[in-house]
Amino acid sequence: MPATPGPAGTTEPAAAPGPAATPGPAAPAREIAVVAFARSDDTRDTAGVSEAELLLPVLQDALGQAGLRAGEIDFTCSGSSDYLAGRAFSFTMALDSVGAWPPIAESHVETDGAWALYEAWVKLLTGDAETALVYAYGTSSSGDVRDVLTRQLDPYYLAPLWPDSVSLAALQAQALIDAGDTDEAALAGIAARSRADAAAGPHARPGDSAPHGPYVVRPLRTGDCPPVTDGAAAVVLAAGDTARRLCDRPAWIRGMDHRIEAHALGVRDLTDSPSARLAAERAGAFERPVDTAELHAPFTSQEVVLRKALRLDDGVRVTPSGGALAANPMMATGLIRIGEAALRVRRGESTRALAHATSGPCLQQNLVAVLEGEPR
Repeated sequence: MPATPGPAGTTEPAAAPGPAATPGPAAPAREIAVVAFARSDDTRDTAGVSEAELLLPVLQDALGQAGLRAGEIDFTCSGSSDYLAGRAFSFTMALDSVGAWPPIAESHVETDGAWALYEAWVKLLTGDAETALVYAYGTSSSGDVRDVLTRQLDPYYLAPLWPDSVSLAALQAQALIDAGDTDEAALAGIAARSRADAAAGPHARPGDSAPHGPYVVRPLRTGDCPPVTDGAAAVVLAAGDTARRLCDRPAWIRGMDHRIEAHALGVRDLTDSPSARLAAERAGAFERPVDTAELHAPFTSQEVVLRKALRLDDGVRVTPSGGALAANPMMATGLIRIGEAALRVRRGESTRALAHATSGPCLQQNLVAVLEGEPR
């Protein structure tokens, strides 16, 4: 029977005629782990530094944690957006911080760095590499993010109307309120908890505990929306015994998957996220309970949607880092969620953690990873 491509790093036999069975999560062909994570202190504006200057200390930190030098990395993958930077191929300038000579095996994704990590994970699963460096950065202050993000929309029907990202999130929030899934007081509670958690962390921004504030687009207030943030993050991945050699307690990626909703918002139920649920199922998140969930929810209302889709009960610690509501360096926020989840596993604060990343309006694209530590 001919083989057809299956989940990353595997092949599956072609399906026989008849009703298709629902596939379960596939076990990774190799053990891959996060062995190092670093992020910058998030700031409101980094106009005085270049992308390379923003990235260099972060990369040095991540590589130093793993005891590696840039030339010892087998594969490098990055995530960023030329739209945010305002110039074509801006990511090539960031390579100065990595060192592209002698030539390196390198790739780039025009989206959040979480998807760059997915590409690197697949690369390691194939056996073509033992180590990978993943980094992402975003300078949201370069332009008006609310307008820039309209370029993600359907170019024929929606983009010409120029609905900005906050207005679209407000539509989703109002749909949740109308459905009885939340209310403004509950959203304010999410905002307060997120900023309090962030204020207790090492990367706190001034004003993280600011009041909920006035309406931006009803029913969303300033506290329901992410701040404009510039920042960078880096993760080092390693396979099998290499990971154990580089790190005392690797955060093993037990599964990872990403899915996408329909492009047209009018055909979606904005109070639910089937793609996040399916990604979690395929990543194996529902096989056993998780104790931590780092959610990429730039708006308070999106946490409500994700809690339901990912089946997170009150016993799960949700986004203890503070998340995107406290600091939202576009194109790095999702990668940071994976890094923060891995950090809790490596410190022994979590046994089994879920990390989530999103891209597009109203949770259009969703990636879910499940991370575990080895028993002590």
